[in-house]
Amino acid sequence: MLTEERTESSAGLAPLVTGIIKDAQALFRQQLTLFQVELKNDLDRRKDAAIPLIVGGVVGLLAALVLSIMAAHLLVYLWPQLPLFAGFAIVGGMLGAIAIGLLITGKKRADSLRAIGEKAVQGLKENIQWTTKT
Repeated sequence: MLTEERTESSAGLAPLVTGIIKDAQALFRQQLTLFQVELKNDLDRRKDAAIPLIVGGVVGLLAALVLSIMAAHLLVYLWPQLPLFAGFAIVGGMLGAIAIGLLITGKKRADSLRAIGEKAVQGLKENIQWTTKT
């Protein structure tokens, strides 16, 4: 009678293990799908933010160019003994210093951005570790 009970429990264990493996595979596929969706959504959001930034940057660059020429001529107008090249040098130096400060700030902010799909990647790593252990 003991042999019959062992075979019944063994027969019941195989479908259970098969079900667990199928569930793990389904979970892994769902994690991959989630990662793809998160990546696509994140890229779409970044694209939507980048377009106005690029256009604004180009328009701002043109405005800065015109205003810097005006500022150089204003310096020469206010101090007639100042040569025109010195006015441009002063304005260019100030804009260069501002640009360096902005670049340093932008680099610090870019370094602090989180990776794309960080939660999904972490979930995938956990699933891979779990499936390799069994």
